[in-house]
Amino acid sequence: MTIREEIEQREERVLQPYACFSARSLGREKPEPSDPVRTCFMVDRDRIVHSKSFRRLKHKTQVYISPVGDHFRTRLTHTLEVSQIARTIGRGLGLNEDLIEAIALSHDIGHTPFSHAGERVLNELVPGGFRHNENSVRVLTRIEEGRYGRGLNLTREVLDGVLYHNGYGEGGPRSRTLEGQIIFYSDKIAYVQHDIDDAIRANLLRPEDLPRECLEILGYTHSQRIATLVTDTINHTRLMAEQSPGGSFKVGLSPEVGQALTRLRDFMFENVYNGDFCTAEKDKAAFIVEYLFKYYCSHPRKLPGFYAQIASQEGLEIGVADYISGMSDNFCLAIFSEVYMPQFSPGIKFDNSQ
Repeated sequence: MTIREEIEQREERVLQPYACFSARSLGREKPEPSDPVRTCFMVDRDRIVHSKSFRRLKHKTQVYISPVGDHFRTRLTHTLEVSQIARTIGRGLGLNEDLIEAIALSHDIGHTPFSHAGERVLNELVPGGFRHNENSVRVLTRIEEGRYGRGLNLTREVLDGVLYHNGYGEGGPRSRTLEGQIIFYSDKIAYVQHDIDDAIRANLLRPEDLPRECLEILGYTHSQRIATLVTDTINHTRLMAEQSPGGSFKVGLSPEVGQALTRLRDFMFENVYNGDFCTAEKDKAAFIVEYLFKYYCSHPRKLPGFYAQIASQEGLEIGVADYISGMSDNFCLAIFSEVYMPQFSPGIKFDNSQ
């Protein structure tokens, strides 16, 4: 018996019946030999962590564009916070933490530079629109190149969780696994709370500005609010499981706590995300992304070879969108400066004698 098989048998003994078991995975698009040590979801997690797109998240914006200071969140630190929250919820529910971690680490891997400002521009310019969750799946299946051809050849369960991680409210489609549904809620729990923390650090908010009715339910500190939301997700989902012996239930928050989180999120949109400071910064970012998109559409020979190949196969706009969406904020700013700003030619000699 291999170590992987021992781990798979341990899952059968320890996890809840409604968990997603590694040995019962729906598999990969391209079949490949099983790893002797790692389960399929552990393999997925490792491929994600070692990918170039994952490393670029450290220089992609969460909310504030190129913030001064080391303590503001980036897309990478957001991803790590989502993973930590999700694994805690998953352990409390007896679900597969390896699957949870793989989805969490890859859920935003297709985000554009400058966060949702870049996404909105590409959504307007790319035929068929642009959504970061769908682009994350595209990065994992097309852009990143693994040993088995195009993409990382991840399991269907991970790709499903990534595709359905975003949105808000209860009416939209959800991941087919409870592990994927955990990422949907962990993403909201993480960003609302850490964006409050960053807004206070940036002097855009004061703690006393937060709606008191939300704090009375969720807590008055960052850690208290996360603890409340995590605990409520576990307890409410357990209750739903008990009331649905057939297993047809979903991960979720209790109505009171869920409404408080929604109200707090709405407050952040009204006062921070759509506030004067962030709106001005988003306008600058949007200008840069739109300029570069139109520049490369007008100068397709400037595209790097890989993206030029995509452009020839799938259309110029798709190739340009793939190239720009993979850029970090810093790289995007550098390329913009290179193509937009006048460049001094060292071959020109100036006479300063007069």
